[in-house]
Amino acid sequence: MTTMTETSARFREFKMPDVGEGLTEAEILKWFVQPGDTVTDGQVVCEVETAKAAVELPIPFDGVVHELRFPEGTTVDVGQVIIAIDVAPGSGDAPAPAAAAPAQEPVEAPEAEAEPKGRTPVLVGYGVAESSTKRRPRKGTAAAPEAAAVAAAVQAELNGHGASAPAPAATAPAGAPAGGRPLAKPPVRKLAKDLGIDLATVVPTGKDGIITREDVHAAAAPAAAEAPAAVASPVATEAPAAALPAAVSDSAREIRIPVKGVRKAIAQAMVGSAFTAPHVTEFVTVDVTRTMKLVAELKEDKDMAGVRVNPLLIIAKALLVAIKRNPEVNAAWDEANQEIVQKHYVNLGIAAATPRGLIVPNIKDAHDKTLPQLAEALGELVTTARDGKTSPAAMAGGTVTITNVGVFGVDTGTPILNPGESAILAVGAIRLQPWVHKGKVKPRQVTTLALSFDHRLVDGELGSKVLADVAAILEQPKRLITWA
Repeated sequence: MTTMTETSARFREFKMPDVGEGLTEAEILKWFVQPGDTVTDGQVVCEVETAKAAVELPIPFDGVVHELRFPEGTTVDVGQVIIAIDVAPGSGDAPAPAAAAPAQEPVEAPEAEAEPKGRTPVLVGYGVAESSTKRRPRKGTAAAPEAAAVAAAVQAELNGHGASAPAPAATAPAGAPAGGRPLAKPPVRKLAKDLGIDLATVVPTGKDGIITREDVHAAAAPAAAEAPAAVASPVATEAPAAALPAAVSDSAREIRIPVKGVRKAIAQAMVGSAFTAPHVTEFVTVDVTRTMKLVAELKEDKDMAGVRVNPLLIIAKALLVAIKRNPEVNAAWDEANQEIVQKHYVNLGIAAATPRGLIVPNIKDAHDKTLPQLAEALGELVTTARDGKTSPAAMAGGTVTITNVGVFGVDTGTPILNPGESAILAVGAIRLQPWVHKGKVKPRQVTTLALSFDHRLVDGELGSKVLADVAAILEQPKRLITWA
């Protein structure tokens, strides 16, 4: 908590927390509140993205939002104050809130002039008072002008379409404040600058005469229509809100995507895993016709009502049984102490494709769960991941992972180990194929499994036994009972 003034006893400040395992910073993706809004203990006020996941932050006390210290898109160090709450509204005149720190623009510093005084509304990121916090510059921007240019383009794409041709000058709109510059938030000003639009020529449609990004695009549209096709932006539509931002390069033939957040963490983890753990991958093709029949029967079973039953459920249970029969596969390599750590629990990871990239949340103590419990846990895990709400804790501590590449129509692959884990099972597409069954060629449901494992922990014999056990269970699901 920073030092308070004599009137600040009524205000409480909420700092950026460490939302997972020693992370040092997070980017504010979205504010769900604005100054003047009433909040209650436990109410989610913003969404932030760390190097591991997007996380919603609840406020821990009641009151009225006094100020937001940082705008959306800003990367904030853990421990910095991000929001101030008036916990005793109406108890006296409150000091004017400091303007939120301007977005971290790597190309140039924000304009220093203040908005006109009087009834001019205070905008988040562009208020009438000087900011009470300093910007933390992006790492490496001073030494990387090309990266700065890309980052500037990213900001433009986050707030609208790619660059278009400049719009012709027009007369100042009637909505512009007399004697002052037009009202617009920093991202909108940046967008206008990138599009070559003079804000003084834009007709505002926002509340209190504020120029919106739609207004800027409307002003740019006539000029864009006259521009040659060769210089048009390759980005035809805005990316989904949860998607990684695309930055248009100087050439219309390229799109550059900044590596940050979850994507950056994935890249670092995969490189570390691939070049640290010696990978071995084995394959087996198996007739899963009986497993598919079991899935159909379980869907009609009243004991499985309310939970999702699919082949992945049976495959997960088969892997857990195989691990029980071959416990040495469930281990980790402790490089610091030069030890193999065998684990008596299974936190089963499920690779999930999300708008922010591939993540691997895991089901804690999956080995102890019944089939209905495992089905429920799988359903919750997948739903949470697709909604982008997976917490860092849910991705920590995994031991073995399943990746289902079959949902994309892929037959198999050579998966890379999730860092710190001993094995990963890839499940291919299940297809109707000709198969020799009881001495005759018949159409059967067939799939290919691939098991990658850390050869420091798992030798070829052990890896083969695990894969063979999984295949045997899927071929004859009754082994889930006889081998359990």
